[in-house]
Amino acid sequence: MRTLKLGTTGPTTSALGLGCMGMSALYGEADRAESVATIHAALEAGVTLLDTGDFYAMGHNELLIGEALRTAPAAHREQALTSVKFGALRDPDGGWSGYDGRPAAVKNFAAYSLQRLGVDHIDVYRIARLDPDVPVEETVGAIADLVEKGHVRHIGLSEVSAESLRRAAAVAPISDLQIEYSLISRGIEAEILPTAAELGIGVTAYGVLSRGLISGHFERDRQLAANDFRGMSPRFQGDNLQRNLDLVDALRKIAESKGVSVAQTAIAWVLAQGPKSGAAIVPLVGARRRDRLTEALGALDVTLDDADLAAIERAVPTDAVAGARYPESQMAHLDSEH
Repeated sequence: MRTLKLGTTGPTTSALGLGCMGMSALYGEADRAESVATIHAALEAGVTLLDTGDFYAMGHNELLIGEALRTAPAAHREQALTSVKFGALRDPDGGWSGYDGRPAAVKNFAAYSLQRLGVDHIDVYRIARLDPDVPVEETVGAIADLVEKGHVRHIGLSEVSAESLRRAAAVAPISDLQIEYSLISRGIEAEILPTAAELGIGVTAYGVLSRGLISGHFERDRQLAANDFRGMSPRFQGDNLQRNLDLVDALRKIAESKGVSVAQTAIAWVLAQGPKSGAAIVPLVGARRRDRLTEALGALDVTLDDADLAAIERAVPTDAVAGARYPESQMAHLDSEH
């Protein structure tokens, strides 16, 4: 598998990363054994970046990754890179109650993550959303302290604005920005992506299939489980869903003409934006099963020329999506505002 850098100061990682959140939370029930098998299959295929958050099912996801690493062959375990988000505050009922980016909290969160993952260091550590009551400089400074002590290798950020990215980079080297980016979530192209490229900061793009919406597998009449986050997502509701699936049907025609799947086309489009933007972009795929992982890996063999890219953008124009990325209450927590 091809490799590239997460920015100029970051670790070498595979061309795709595995986002493990859906194996524990927010997308309905998942099969634990299949989840572990999928992580093992990803490592065997050369995927090195495993992304999680300490608040995904209140530590369940980190424990799951820890189990997968513990039971993987030594060679695969040693090549794995952990990317951890922290800071989201939860309650016993699964509710959300803000973010904590205080230096003491940063170090506290890290101590628990190291234990749950069963590792002696975290490769990329980042606050999931900026704490509005704590300057980004203080939060990043605390992670820098963890780097100095060997508990963390690289500093990352998540869903921050271009201004916050610059402020953070003035404090310590920032390896990577994790942010949503897909054919139907392109707000980062105006300021955030150029700033990352200018500063030599890599980008891990999550939501490249927009939570399955543009995967080609989401049916128009699908009924979501009560514990599936997408039931509250504006893009999956009512007329918005039908309009967005019309875009998927247009994308499907292009994919079929190339003999590849819709998901592979959407992932390949994100991969193609790296050379175009000058930024090192690693798409995170949220495969929960081995067959979906195999499909996603097939995107690495898809070549999109200029004509293909133009056709894709005609089929799915920049501003064509219906609905916001998150419910209004969650959009309020985004520093990036894209």
